Amino acid sequence: MTQNASNPYYLAAPYTEVTVLEVPPVTTVVQAVTDSPMASMAEVFDSTFSALFPTLGSHGLQPVGPAFALHTRMPSDTVDMEVGLPVDRPLEEPVTAGSGITLESSELPGGRIAIVSHLGAYEGLGDAWGAFMRAVAEAGHQPALPFWEIYVTEPSPDQDPAAMRTDLVTLLA
Repeated sequence: MTQNASNPYYLAAPYTEVTVLEVPPVTTVVQAVTDSPMASMAEVFDSTFSALFPTLGSHGLQPVGPAFALHTRMPSDTVDMEVGLPVDRPLEEPVTAGSGITLESSELPGGRIAIVSHLGAYEGLGDAWGAFMRAVAEAGHQPALPFWEIYVTEPSPDQDPAAMRTDLVTLLA
């Protein structure tokens, strides 16, 4: 298993079974949202990435891995989450993009994590999360907040949903 030193979550091959890793924190640039309606998640992703890449470029920051969404509480009708990218160094101060959203430095947490890859369409993520959390508990681990999705396959209109890879990650207590 070979991991990338600048992004310890990235593994070229999918995680076919629940894997426990000890990882350092990873610097990120994100849009943080609180009490955002679940129905507007696609809009949050679109607005974040429309602003993120130009902002990174204008500040000389480089992405070091795929996009992610980090959840700081269990979703209900609303979510509290950070959507962004791991980067080579922190953004020095928050930036309000032309679209009005604020981008800021954050980090994916370090520590003991459990990770597995979901291969398939985003519509299958709910079931994948349920199976993942059951497998983590059955292996004797206790999931903790936050938890996050890493979108290894960049979504695009002509992408085959069956070929998409999303890594599911939870911090362990």
